[in-house]
Amino acid sequence: MARTIYVLNGPNLNLLGTREPETYGHASLSDVERLCEATAAQFGLAADCRQSNREGELIDFVHEAHGEKAAGIVINAGGYSHTSIALHDALVAVKIPTVEVHVSNIYARESFRHHSFTARAAFATLCGFGIDGYRLAINGLAAKIGAKDSGAKA
Repeated sequence: MARTIYVLNGPNLNLLGTREPETYGHASLSDVERLCEATAAQFGLAADCRQSNREGELIDFVHEAHGEKAAGIVINAGGYSHTSIALHDALVAVKIPTVEVHVSNIYARESFRHHSFTARAAFATLCGFGIDGYRLAINGLAAKIGAKDSGAKA
């Protein structure tokens, strides 16, 4: 049975592909999910992709990942990255290897985006690679948890 990683996306990421394409590109959330599923499969992992515009629901997903003994979490908390101490605390509490992803380069944007509470709960952060950041995050997460590449490419 494949080990599972949770891929969590926060507020407004359901609008990928239509929201500010000059910043976030033209790929949709469905494109992200297909990329994550294919990349995870290369390592014998299953990607459980979730999106919510509600902070509490994202925290519930983190708790669920703990209860399900998920192998890891990839999270793009969107705007909650910069505001949610509660989401940070949930990630720290569950002690699941986590990678934070941002589609855009948050350091090339407004100064309020330069700080991330969720980054402090992650062992790595990727930003500015577009949706390819998710592929890179899963590769890094797989290395961290010792999952081996099967040789099939996404």
